[in-house]
Amino acid sequence: MTAFPGIVAPDADALRAAQARQNTLTKPPGALGRLEDLSVWVASCQGVCPPRQFERARIVVFAGDHGVTASGVSAFPPEVTPQMVANFAAGGAAINVIGDAAGASVRVADIAVDAEPLSAAIGAHKVRRGSGNIAVEDALSAEDTAAAIQAGRTIADEEVDGGADLLIAGDMGIGNTTAATTLIAAVTRSEPVVVAGRGTGIDDAGWARKVSAIRDALYRARGVTADPEALLRVCGGADLAAMAGFLAQAAVRRTPVLLDGVVVTAAALIADLLAPGARAWWQAGHRSTEPAHTLALDHLGLAPIVDLGMRLGEGTGAAVALPIVRAAVATLASMATFDEAQVSGA
Repeated sequence: MTAFPGIVAPDADALRAAQARQNTLTKPPGALGRLEDLSVWVASCQGVCPPRQFERARIVVFAGDHGVTASGVSAFPPEVTPQMVANFAAGGAAINVIGDAAGASVRVADIAVDAEPLSAAIGAHKVRRGSGNIAVEDALSAEDTAAAIQAGRTIADEEVDGGADLLIAGDMGIGNTTAATTLIAAVTRSEPVVVAGRGTGIDDAGWARKVSAIRDALYRARGVTADPEALLRVCGGADLAAMAGFLAQAAVRRTPVLLDGVVVTAAALIADLLAPGARAWWQAGHRSTEPAHTLALDHLGLAPIVDLGMRLGEGTGAAVALPIVRAAVATLASMATFDEAQVSGA
């Protein structure tokens, strides 16, 4: 199994200092609700109170194709994946405009798109063209699984070494919700009919095919459910493996992460198994409409910051939550205390 160093928990002294400072600010204790909790979390991740505002938030969209699309599980054809990679690169996708509004820049990484890389930079960590049809075969070889996890680790290192102080993983790949839902079902021991959602907007017949594909993939994975790397190999995909490596390595590098929807959170479930304790460095940006997403969040013990009925992926839900986290940081860092404002306490 790929070895990650032991995860160091966020700084407890900074956490206590942030909690104490919250109680000195010009407001009733707890009046800012979840914003207070988020500000304390950021302070603990940064190891300083008051926390610093994020200067280089980065979104990395992991792109990959999935052979399970041959089972009719998506409303869109597989050629959409490379077309959307080009859209990301051109700045025309939802994540580009939402990321810009939130003050985060976007990078796209072709991990397993079933096409030639759009550019050398986008394809710098490409593992293969597409992943296998998990309903009938393994998604990856053992070697490709390890390579994909390492690709995600390397991308996280590149971003942190480049100055990123908050990371968001996004996803793009037709068929990826089927693989993600299978991973979630395997880890949480859930039935396919309970976890399967509508993904890109499939009809009832498509949903039935998706349930069948998840059931068959779970049957194939029945002997490896305790092995996170084997799960990625049997019923995941190269993009999911890279996301898992990215999220685990972000925790190794003590860098906070906002999780996105069902695909990224499936990768997070695996990342926390690969690097136990990594979840302390993450917040759930949002809750998507996919039923498996709620199961995964509950398993990780994470509460979503927003719940807007979104199901696009790409990192969009996490990017929408970023301004809320920025507001949380600003309140703890910049509000006046009772003493500074000469306001009477309770």
